[in-house]
Amino acid sequence: MRCQYCENPATVHLTDIVNGVKKESHLCQECAEKQQIIKHQELNLSAILQTVIGQHVGPMTDELARLTCPACGIKYMEFKAGGRLGCPHDYKVFQEALEPLLQRIHRANRHVGKVPPRAVEHANQLADLMELRQQLRRAVEAEAYEEAARLRDLIRQKEGTDER
Repeated sequence: MRCQYCENPATVHLTDIVNGVKKESHLCQECAEKQQIIKHQELNLSAILQTVIGQHVGPMTDELARLTCPACGIKYMEFKAGGRLGCPHDYKVFQEALEPLLQRIHRANRHVGKVPPRAVEHANQLADLMELRQQLRRAVEAEAYEEAARLRDLIRQKEGTDER
């Protein structure tokens, strides 16, 4: 799509709806700045992070300013300024400040990733096999050899179907 003021490609697309009437504008970056639709600004990521981090740890700032990770040596204020932790130990060291921040950003304090459907099925099968092996061990210890033979055959059958 082309800019409606020049022939450059349109990168800014606006849709205004006034009194039920829809009006679309398609402008290039330069024309959008000339029309003062957008202002040329660069994102200051560290300032954004400081604002977000600061909102959640305001009362604890003095206490947190003294914290340093014993593993990597990063100070909390360095994390606050840069927005990056130094090592996995920082999550424990700065836990008091990170929990509200993670809750706000991710709506959770614990990461739960996606798991392929087949992996869940496979994990369930492995758990069943482990349970059967424990039952087999207990049957052998109790000298219930007929039960042990039945469990052994069941385990072999399940293991045979897993390989296919």
